[in-house]
This record gives sequence, C-alpha cells and structure tokens, in this order.
Amino acid sequence: MVHNRKGVLMLERRFSEMTLDELRNEIAQLTEKAQKAQQMGMVNEYAVYERKIQMAKAYMMDPDQFSAGEIYEIDGDPGTYFKIDYMNGVFAWGYRVNGQGQPVQEGEDQEEALPISLLGKKIESN
Repeated sequence: MVHNRKGVLMLERRFSEMTLDELRNEIAQLTEKAQKAQQMGMVNEYAVYERKIQMAKAYMMDPDQFSAGEIYEIDGDPGTYFKIDYMNGVFAWGYRVNGQGQPVQEGEDQEEALPISLLGKKIESN
C-alpha cells in the first residue's frame, strides 16, 4: 500500500499485472511527470521516472526475443554492448562488453541486470 502526499491510500499495481493498454497509459503518465520534473530542474525525480518508464516498456516486450550468449547494443550507451548470461523475466543478466566481446574495462566483470527495454539490436557473430 502506498499513500500519496495528501495521505490518501493508493493501490499501486505491479507492471507485471497490467495489460498492454494499462502499460501504455502508465508510460504516458510517467512521461508527463518526467517532463514536468525536468522542466523544474528536479534531476533525481526525472531519473526515477525515466527508470520506471524503462521498466514499464520492458513488460511490453517479449523476453523470448533475447538469448543467453548473445551480445546486444545498449540503448543510450554508444560503443558499449551487453552480453547476456541468462534471462530472468524481463531482465537480462550479464556483462557490459566492447565490440569484440571483451569486458569494457580490464578486470571489470561485474554481473548486472538490465531491463530488456534498454537492449538494442543484436550484434551478429562473425
């Protein structure tokens, strides 16, 4: 349960429980809030809304379109790619790599999870 700023009880639903139409509406509302936060210079609030938008978008995508062992572009991070070790729902678990499939920085093998909405096109193997 969540209370809004006026103390009114609000029921917050999980993205996984929403229909595609509900997700579209939620993204539209979050986008509007993000734009207002950006206009008011509220950087942290803007970032939170942007993350929520990415999460909602992930639930509109098909996780079966992403495969372990494959490398994908990361939207918004040119020149950095993501190699998937395994999938867990709408999250791809793996490592950031360069165009040759090597860790972005030597010794940096931090496994992380990205929502699939942050993954761009698949990099074809040579």
